[in-house]
Order: sequence, then structure tokens, then C-alpha cells
Amino acid sequence: MNKDYFVKQLMTFAEEYKIEVSEELVGDIVSLASFRVVKKGEILASIGDDTTYAGLILSGVARAYYIDKDGNDITRGFAQEGVMFMDEGFFGYTDRNCMWETLEETTIMICETAAIKKMIKENDSFKDIWIYLLESAMRYKIYRENGFLVENATERYIHFKKLYPNLSERVSQRHIATYLGITPESLSRIRGAMKED
Repeated sequence: MNKDYFVKQLMTFAEEYKIEVSEELVGDIVSLASFRVVKKGEILASIGDDTTYAGLILSGVARAYYIDKDGNDITRGFAQEGVMFMDEGFFGYTDRNCMWETLEETTIMICETAAIKKMIKENDSFKDIWIYLLESAMRYKIYRENGFLVENATERYIHFKKLYPNLSERVSQRHIATYLGITPESLSRIRGAMKED
């Protein structure tokens, strides 16, 4: 894996998200990072792990999930290309509060949270990127809360499809169901009523 490839890939993500960033800054970020190709089904982080590093999905899909008192896993969210993950350390957590698992072969970029925080403080362009990421995270949080407070399961599924247009072909229906707060059987009924099965 070479640096130029990752710089080019990150510049493409920046263009897609309409974030203005110099190739030099992206090169600096890449220099701080390590890169891995991870097999499907690998646990990237566990509840209680330290939060000294965070990642970005370059290709593939990962999911965050909780384990309830009965041992069931409940999907918190999905991260796919161009999305930060394992980012609890940026929000004041010292220990991970959920599990992270790859759902297909995934290429990830890993950075120490302290190094990223230092760049945020020292570089206005990186600060702008950080503000964009925080705004995106807040919009997502509001979307999730709204879904569980005022929408029924079908409406939540419709919004899921809008938020993640191609994800239902890439991840299991069980993971989507737990993300929506319903059983796989209920999701199957919803999909059947929408003529998706």
C-alpha cells in the first residue's frame, strides 16, 4: 500500500463530501496513519478497549454494536467508505462503549486520537473538516433519536434506505433489523409489504 494511493483516495472522499482540503494536508494525515486490510468478521475493537486511536473506512463496511444483558447484539450503526469509526475517544470516552466488527473485507486507516486532536488545534483547514464531521455526527444522532421517538418501524426502514442506499445488499438483514430495533421477522414482513423480497 503506497502513500500516493491513500492521498488520492482521501482527496476523492473530500470532493464527494464537498470539503475543501489541500493535498499537502491530506499527505500529512496519511503520514500519521497506519493502514490495514481486514478480513470479514474480524473484531476491530471491543467494549472496554482504550480509545487512543480512531479509524476511517477506505473500502468495505464495519458495524458498531452493543451486547445487552441477555447476550444479544444490537447494531448501533454502520460505517462504510469515507466514514470515521471507532471515534469514541474524540468525544471524551476513555474506554470503548461498543464493539466494532467488519462485515466484508475492509481497508482501514488508523490514527492516534491525540495526533488528530493536535492537528485540529493547529490547522484551520483540519478544524473545518472536524466541524463538518461533528455536524454530520449531530445530524445522525438527531435522525436516530427522531426515528425511535416518532417513527414506526416501516418509516425507520425507509429512512435507513435513504441514509444507506446500497447497504441492504451488503449486510445481513439481522444486522439491519437490530439497527431498526425490530426482529428479523418484522423486517421481512416490512420488506414483503414493500415488495422487496
